[in-house]
Amino acid sequence: MSYQLACVIPVYNHPDCLVDLVAYLAVLPHPIIVVNDGSDAQTSAILGDLAQQYSQMTLLEHAQNMGKGQAVMTGLKKAAEMGCSHALQLDADGQHRWQDIEKFIAISELHPTDVVIGCPVFDASVPKKRLYGRYMTHIWVWINSLSLEIKDSMCGFRIYPLAETLKIVNQHHLPQRMGFDSEILVRLGWAGLHFRNIDTPVIYPEHGVSHFRVWEDNWVLTKMHSRLFAGMLCRFPKLITQRVKGRR
Repeated sequence: MSYQLACVIPVYNHPDCLVDLVAYLAVLPHPIIVVNDGSDAQTSAILGDLAQQYSQMTLLEHAQNMGKGQAVMTGLKKAAEMGCSHALQLDADGQHRWQDIEKFIAISELHPTDVVIGCPVFDASVPKKRLYGRYMTHIWVWINSLSLEIKDSMCGFRIYPLAETLKIVNQHHLPQRMGFDSEILVRLGWAGLHFRNIDTPVIYPEHGVSHFRVWEDNWVLTKMHSRLFAGMLCRFPKLITQRVKGRR
């Protein structure tokens, strides 16, 4: 299959950047798949208007909020149905630098079997609690993947090879919410895929909206990492063999 990419945007009550984001993506020669994950009336109205304005935009609707992970999975499956080989995931909250999209795609085209993931470069706007929490997840991911190849597993700016990614999506019960971004990368690493880490600025807008639930989501992430740790132990001989062959 030739390289064909779609842009997948999960949206849940992030109305502020949508118009500018879709306008930016519409200039690129790639279909846009926006998943409305049960957003409020304001956000849904904006998305409906954008779908009418841009013919290259496909709008998918979840009747109720199902979580970012499920929204991404819905978008990835639609991209495959459209005949795409790769999907670029991009958050709708305005944290990412859209000008890096072309750089991500260029690297993905050169290395189509690899996963391209954003490695955030934060400025002073990043909340310190969120920053420290990320490093705890990084450590778990490095342990569970037996590799340092995944520099940041939480950045929602990445490109997936669809065939390998959807194979994992269809075989496993992946987290529907925040844990998806990390678990899918660990499982792709277990499957033998490699990663391309791209430095990209990430900001936290002054009036940005975060749907991260500190206690609930941290508890869910803890259980996820524990489950992945058990999975890593079961795969330990195979993973060690993969790492040794990879270094050779």
